[in-house]
Amino acid sequence: MDPWTNATATTGTWRLGDRTVDRIGFGAMRLTGTTPFDRGAPRDREQSIGVLRRAVELGVNHIDTAAFYFSATRSANELINRALAPYPDDLVITTKVWPGRDASGAWWWATPAQLRGQVEENLRQLGRDHLDVVNLRVPPSRRNGSIGEHFAALAELRDAGLIRHLGVSNVTSGQLTEALAIAPVVCVQNPYGIGASSEDRALLQRCGELGLAFVPFFAIAGSGRESGPAARDTETVQAVARAHDASVAQVRLAWTLHQGPHVLAIPGTGDPEHLEQNMAAGRLRLSEGEMARLTGTDAPEQPTS
Repeated sequence: MDPWTNATATTGTWRLGDRTVDRIGFGAMRLTGTTPFDRGAPRDREQSIGVLRRAVELGVNHIDTAAFYFSATRSANELINRALAPYPDDLVITTKVWPGRDASGAWWWATPAQLRGQVEENLRQLGRDHLDVVNLRVPPSRRNGSIGEHFAALAELRDAGLIRHLGVSNVTSGQLTEALAIAPVVCVQNPYGIGASSEDRALLQRCGELGLAFVPFFAIAGSGRESGPAARDTETVQAVARAHDASVAQVRLAWTLHQGPHVLAIPGTGDPEHLEQNMAAGRLRLSEGEMARLTGTDAPEQPTS
């Protein structure tokens, strides 16, 4: 049987609050350069704009971005604005706050009172009067701490009409519980991929039980994180890729999508060819045996910060 099937039939859609999105979206982090945050070569501006427009042509209606996705010469939000405004009615743009970067690129973390400024910065760059989804991105130092004060501040901005829906990112199960007690949550955005820990798998399962979208990042990069895919994939991943005449990135994406109907992929790239390959991963159907082999593979666990 041909392993490549219709992408829409295989991946389907999911709801983010009152919005419906295809399960393969697009991550904007790599639009500004070959490596994010000024550590790689700048992307050609017109190429990045072309990638965004092609993504929408291929059916992407969920884009993940942030105001802190910028380099010395490029801003992901402003590229999105330039490429896609006026925006398609079905396009959902998700952004995130709490981290920030100053003009020199140095990182800082917002207080609850400063979150409004970060939200307004995203609104200005994207040219919108409201944000579809805003994720509270928890800093590594707060992985075991309370997020209540920050999430309550975002809930107030939602009530004020600046935000349509709320999500959380890089959270523990306990922090998700804390957020749900304050306001509705539509998605959880955490690192996840082949080799994920039992704690990560439990949170993904819990999201499915609650009807929340689980949006993994670093699904392709794994332990390589912002730098891109790790230099070496396990033989298991490579063998499955060879069996399907696919790339290891496509196998990793397909495995991710097979984790549940509530799992949304947001692979990012500034390369037109890689975009086409990422979208094609939605048509890759893995057998139960392949899924079991990949799930049990001795791959490095995903980072938790």
